[in-house]
Amino acid sequence: MAVISRLQAGPFDAAAELRAFMAGRTQDGAVVSFTGLARGKAHSGDEVQALVLDHYPGMTERSIEEIAEAGAARFEVSDVLVVHRHGRIAPGEPIVFVATASRHRGEAFACADYLMDRLKTEAAFWKREEGQGAPRWIEPTEADRQRRARWSD
Repeated sequence: MAVISRLQAGPFDAAAELRAFMAGRTQDGAVVSFTGLARGKAHSGDEVQALVLDHYPGMTERSIEEIAEAGAARFEVSDVLVVHRHGRIAPGEPIVFVATASRHRGEAFACADYLMDRLKTEAAFWKREEGQGAPRWIEPTEADRQRRARWSD
């Protein structure tokens, strides 16, 4: 089993990540992927010019790695890939990419869902939206926390 997590400042190509993840895969019956994009509108409806994800080197990578490893341990998957951005991200750009592979689709879907719920609420980032006026710090919403609670580790 391979569990790979990567944190990077620059953009990534989700289609290329998926192609590489799927290459040579003959024993699995399912690959599930998710790409999260930066939104151009805040929850308030205000325009967002950029999402900025600040991180603490070492700590943030460890938090993402631990989440990826927990997903791989919890579900019957053969491989897990998590790619996450940090820094300034423009609307429409990918923020996060998750791919899971397993013999059956249910485990692959569940693992990807679990990973995203945990990344959204627990990955060590400080997030702010920049637009008109002062930057706005953002936190996981109550709905995000409720989705995470479904997994009750």
